[in-house]
Amino acid sequence: MQPQGDTSLESLENWTTVGRRRRGGRCVHRQREKRNAKNVELTVGNFNVGTMTGKARELIEMMQRRKVDILCVQESRWKGSKARSLGAGFKLFYHGSDRKRNGVVVILKEEFVRNVLEVKSVSDRLMSLKLEIEGVMFKVVSGYVPQVGCQLEEKEKFWSELDEVMQSIPRGERVVIGEYFNGYVGEGNRGDENVMGRFGLQDRNAEGQMVVDFGKRMEMAVVKTFFQTR
Repeated sequence: MQPQGDTSLESLENWTTVGRRRRGGRCVHRQREKRNAKNVELTVGNFNVGTMTGKARELIEMMQRRKVDILCVQESRWKGSKARSLGAGFKLFYHGSDRKRNGVVVILKEEFVRNVLEVKSVSDRLMSLKLEIEGVMFKVVSGYVPQVGCQLEEKEKFWSELDEVMQSIPRGERVVIGEYFNGYVGEGNRGDENVMGRFGLQDRNAEGQMVVDFGKRMEMAVVKTFFQTR
């Protein structure tokens, strides 16, 4: 997890995503499916931008430099639910209800725009895109978890909505969540090896525990913690 407020584009290190993990019989089932499935490789990133206003060009340049296909963005502070071309071969989908807070975005390379089957705006903290790429169904979720100072009811509402989104995704679909979690899962992973790696940050706090609990419920993993960053 990254410290709240880290919005430097050049020091972009908060690529915190959650992806499917495999275990038990389900792993065998998926391995069998994989023999007949195409291998689709996408680079998906995540960033809390603080505000989208005046940041589009920087985001595009960063995606080009790092060869990112899809970028989930949080705290856009844009109102409405629309799609917009950014030029240079990129397009964004966004949803928000207040110009002063929250707002979520997904930016795609335009070559993938024709593959978008569904855009679902859940709240100003949560949205998803469904794509079909080379016959593979792929779900991208962009989320912005309520901050430490927010009311417990707001946090519980967010996690409940995210649970509903996940439960609506058919088991055979690929899914990745690009999310600014506003919490720390902590260093080390003793007892939580199936959910996270050893490279978390600081001590786990209540918000970080919610992330770990979510991973266990959904049989997913906090991808970033499996490799060490600068």
